[in-house]
Amino acid sequence: MATSMGCLLMLCLVSPILLASTVHGNPWYGLFPQFYDHSCPKAKEIVQSIVAQAVARETRMAASLVRLHFHDCFVKGCDASVLLDNSTTIISEKGSNPNMNSLRGFEVVDEIKAALEATCPGTVSCADILALAARDSTVLVGGPYWDVPLGRRDSLGASIQGSNNDIPAPNNTLPTIITKFKRQGLNIVDVVALSGSHTIGMSRCTSFRQRLYNQTGNGMADSTLDVSYAAQLRQGCPRSGGDNNLFPLDFVSPAKFDNFYFKNLLVGKGLLSSDEVLLTKSAETAALVKAYADDVNLFFQHFAQSMVNMGNISPLTGLQGEIRKNCRRLNNYH
Repeated sequence: MATSMGCLLMLCLVSPILLASTVHGNPWYGLFPQFYDHSCPKAKEIVQSIVAQAVARETRMAASLVRLHFHDCFVKGCDASVLLDNSTTIISEKGSNPNMNSLRGFEVVDEIKAALEATCPGTVSCADILALAARDSTVLVGGPYWDVPLGRRDSLGASIQGSNNDIPAPNNTLPTIITKFKRQGLNIVDVVALSGSHTIGMSRCTSFRQRLYNQTGNGMADSTLDVSYAAQLRQGCPRSGGDNNLFPLDFVSPAKFDNFYFKNLLVGKGLLSSDEVLLTKSAETAALVKAYADDVNLFFQHFAQSMVNMGNISPLTGLQGEIRKNCRRLNNYH
């Protein structure tokens, strides 16, 4: 990376609105937080209210909604392609390896969409619902607030191939993860800051089992994993079976958005291989891990900016795509 380490650790932050407004090099086709202020003034309030109810029912839903936005944006851009169900013309991304039996929160999105359609029919996109719900979820569990640039439109298709290939996986090497981020126009700061979303939420046994039993093919546990933590994990994640057993990504404060995720990495207690490699495989990412473990405000500032950056991946704007009436299907669905 050409960026100096000093710059990485300082706030090299661009104004989110400025950044968003130049997505297409033309401010009129950009995203901006006030997009619905006239067409649907209560849009943000409606989204926040329903997300708050969902998170009150189940705290884990906050992490699920953040992840939904992430898995949307990394495939064909932030266009709500991830929400489309199978149909005669669509092979749903919900059936991909990263998403099957794993991605959740669709019913909350349905509830938000129904409320918005009742108030402002055909106005607020499903893609923008995902972006707002991710921000509201973060705030509800103690994380930072940011203004969400809005004005995305919804895709007319999905890509199960993109979903299988483009979303970073728990067992990817660090260079592969960095490459997948760079393909989306994101950098090293975005990699580490967005990985910090693992301060909340759960992971399935199948996503980290190899670390407990056979990390490098020699029948041994991952040497970067704390021994006592590994023993604890093995109790609920056997060599075979129990694939869907759930474990907190941050065992210290799994329901609170804070910087314990990074503090855990420093003592070998990151759950996924893709978490721990941020400390062990690159001096550049390790410096950021240490900086965020040391300063929660720096992490919050970088996370908020990186969420805006991610939300700016290849949006459909202007007359592109459509505003779906039902997030699960195209408007011309038969």
